[in-house]
Amino acid sequence: MEEITLSPFKRVLLKLWKNKLAMFGGVLIVITILFAFLGYLIMPDNSPNANEMHLEISTLSPGTTVDFAKIENGKTKIEKSFVDVWINGKESDFDYIPLLDDSTKSDYNTSEIIHRTYWLGTDRYGRDMLSRMILGTRVSLAVGLVSVIISMFVGVFLGAIAGYYGGKLDALISWLINVIWSLPSLLLVIAISFALGKGFWQVFIAIGLSMWVEVARLVRGQILSIKEVEYVEAAKALGYHEFRIIFRHILPNILGPLLVMASANFASAILLEAGLSFLGFGAQPPIPTWGGMVKEHYGYIIMDAAYLAMIPGLAIMMLVYAFNIFSSGIRDAFDQKN
Repeated sequence: MEEITLSPFKRVLLKLWKNKLAMFGGVLIVITILFAFLGYLIMPDNSPNANEMHLEISTLSPGTTVDFAKIENGKTKIEKSFVDVWINGKESDFDYIPLLDDSTKSDYNTSEIIHRTYWLGTDRYGRDMLSRMILGTRVSLAVGLVSVIISMFVGVFLGAIAGYYGGKLDALISWLINVIWSLPSLLLVIAISFALGKGFWQVFIAIGLSMWVEVARLVRGQILSIKEVEYVEAAKALGYHEFRIIFRHILPNILGPLLVMASANFASAILLEAGLSFLGFGAQPPIPTWGGMVKEHYGYIIMDAAYLAMIPGLAIMMLVYAFNIFSSGIRDAFDQKN
């Protein structure tokens, strides 16, 4: 009886709270967002793109501690604001020389020797895996967010127009939807990437333009089923403009399915971005991406350093799984029959 007195929004939140699997996915998403937000502020290697290389210590196993000689590099120090460091990182004022032999430590003062622990090991170029994994969350979440915004904007607009007006306009948009739907998503994204060129923002646009068809089909079907109900007919009788009826009266009533679709598309966008980066069409090096890290190290799977490919692969799997179970929880929360 308590849920009946709650507002629809609070009732949905209560149902999500009771769904333990959905809450687990939500917690994983929140943790990932927190890592992406803090970024350079918590990374052991806060150089731009976490690109500090030490070939002498490549493919170290997780948890390895290395001694370094910390020496001023003599470069002109450029003061950066807190926001600039948070967004772009900071070039170090020191050079770090790995001390792999105890005999070389005597050449430096004790104050010049520091210790670094590589909790996830180092990659093939001696870069800190933990730092690059943290920075990779920014790319995955940014691609997912921007792609979902683009796909929702295009899909909702075209689907609403097709479903509400019908006729030849509906037939034309439905034909376009079916044509795009028949193309494999990855091939479509690659084709759009070729047209736009390789780059960071091009990936966002390419993925967003390949995912709007699912949203358009959903919105079209929902509007076809409710455009003849009483409140829509009343709005027409009052002389409201068609766009006001669509965007103020119809779309708010299909918010639940749209949220489920947005969450599912977020997971799909992360997978597509990882696939593009693996094939070399995504964000270009030295920008760290999870798919690119798998590509760089998949040859190590049959060697002693399989973790180099498994760590980013597991991160992709867990984040996609989190969005999928969270979208299932949203679907159940909006299910009026439940």
